[in-house]
Amino acid sequence: METLVWVVHVIVAIAVIALVLLQHGKGADMGAAFGSGSAGSLFGASGSANFLSRSTAILATLFFLTSLGLAFFGLQQHKPASVLERTTVPAPATQPAAPSSTPAQGAGSKAGDIPQ
Repeated sequence: METLVWVVHVIVAIAVIALVLLQHGKGADMGAAFGSGSAGSLFGASGSANFLSRSTAILATLFFLTSLGLAFFGLQQHKPASVLERTTVPAPATQPAAPSSTPAQGAGSKAGDIPQ
């Protein structure tokens, strides 16, 4: 089933790309506003949707649905653990062992003043 959803997803993605590239852009008539005429949709309503725009909307919806289906299949295969199970508690840090003998103190050394 997952393979079928992958195949449909790839085909729909390619079809959406092709349909978007075939469509006429909204701003393409902007140049017509300055002298050419026929720019009825420059600032007003764009009119009814044609076949290409409706097909693109349907394929985009199908693309989102197949994306959700693939996410569902991915969740079923790799079930995430709960947050509490994933959290690892670090081991308590142990204090280093104190040296058995004090360091040799030279004349004027303050090494003995350092707390351990």
